Amino acid sequence: MVKYIDFLIPCLALLYLTQVHAQSDVEADATDVSSEEEDACALLPLEDYNMGLRIGSIFIILGTSAVGTYLPILLHRISPYKPGDIRDWLLTVGKFFGTGVILATAFVHMLPDALENFSSPCLTQGWLSYGAFAGIFCMLASFALQLLEVVSVAHMNKLRKRKQDKIDAELGNTHHYNGFAHEKVPSEIIHGSQISKQHTIADEERIESHTHDHHHHIGDSHGHSHGGAFLEEDDAYKHIGTYILELGIVMHSILIGITLSTTGNSEFTTLLIALVFHQFFEGMALGTRLNDLNYKQWYRPVIMGLLYIVMTPIGIAIGIGIHSSFNPNSYSAVLSSAILDSLSAGILLYNAYVSLMSMEISHSPAFHNASTTRKVCSFISMYIGAGLMSLIGEWA
Repeated sequence: MVKYIDFLIPCLALLYLTQVHAQSDVEADATDVSSEEEDACALLPLEDYNMGLRIGSIFIILGTSAVGTYLPILLHRISPYKPGDIRDWLLTVGKFFGTGVILATAFVHMLPDALENFSSPCLTQGWLSYGAFAGIFCMLASFALQLLEVVSVAHMNKLRKRKQDKIDAELGNTHHYNGFAHEKVPSEIIHGSQISKQHTIADEERIESHTHDHHHHIGDSHGHSHGGAFLEEDDAYKHIGTYILELGIVMHSILIGITLSTTGNSEFTTLLIALVFHQFFEGMALGTRLNDLNYKQWYRPVIMGLLYIVMTPIGIAIGIGIHSSFNPNSYSAVLSSAILDSLSAGILLYNAYVSLMSMEISHSPAFHNASTTRKVCSFISMYIGAGLMSLIGEWA
């Protein structure tokens, strides 16, 4: 019996030591994983921060964005041009080139970044437990944009109906006789021979002409030029997608500005060159869309273009100011970047497919009636724009 006990005690001691060693290995592995995650999310100081070059990048990006945005606007507004001349072709090519740029910006620049950030180990387990948050936020943005457009269209149609009724009343389309509303009767019956029948016919022609000019619903067509302030407001609602498009681009522009100013010196030059082309092409895409709004006042598209032009330089300036304490791998920075990129991608994708490709290509009588050469050039321009913007996605 004593022999068995003498044999059992070393075995139990050996088993205990084995368990303790295994437990220590597990704890060590967990500690290593935890330390690796902490290292991945830790603040890495930027060494040899070239302040002069970072400040210079503000003006480089500012100038590049201005040229890309205002070039199509100037081509459209400096003097009248006829369909089929060289300027018309340049603007057509620029418009469809911009459509490809917008698509590639969403698919190649924003959505992959959002997917990567939502899988970052710097996020909490709740965000990591579901792998499709980027798609969820992208989808929510497209739903919200559709609802906004529907509400805007309904509101403007109500305003249109009220103003049309007021115009009809002022032109005498309905007369009140003995306290009751009656349809307009011939002027000979009401006024005798003092007002001629020709005057009545002229009034009816005026009403018909006025109704013909105003009786169409928002969304029937795009790109019309209107003279009155009322129809110009209507045009703004009709192209509300352009405003939301700019919002999506602006949100992304601030993020890439902060990224540029907080990146290391080894990657800064490459990223700056890529962003120069990125901002130029994106500016062209926005500038060609601002042309479709057909503002009478020249300063309106200038102001809208300026909003995009200054956003990336503002982001760079913010990054320069916080570069010593800003941690791009922190929980709040990663999560905010992921959500904003997802929302921006949803906005751009909705605009590209619904407002741009569908309304201006698939369901556009003007496009279908255009020559084969113009159609081919439009598609090639769109594909080249998407291809170039996708290529830039290798670096930015």
